[in-house]
Amino acid sequence: MLLCAGDEDRSTQSLRRRALVLAFRAPSDVMVDMRDLSFADMTLILDLATLSHRLRRRGRRLLLQAPQPQIMQLIEIAGLDRLPGVEMVADGWAAPAVA
Repeated sequence: MLLCAGDEDRSTQSLRRRALVLAFRAPSDVMVDMRDLSFADMTLILDLATLSHRLRRRGRRLLLQAPQPQIMQLIEIAGLDRLPGVEMVADGWAAPAVA
């Protein structure tokens, strides 16, 4: 599970790279807990889109959990929620994988 909290923007991008690499190496779907994320810019969205693409090529999903309304708006504007292999999940719940 990845935890995004506080502000995620260009200034924090280098700090999240290591976490994204570790998430990619995980053997299962990757959950991103966004409940405590108050601000994000497009660098986070692009990083998550890249991660989702790489996960999908390995048959795994990127699960986005509980984003705040302003973060959800950014996700929708960017279309991250419409990418194959990206799913929005309710708090603590993920839909079963579809083959």
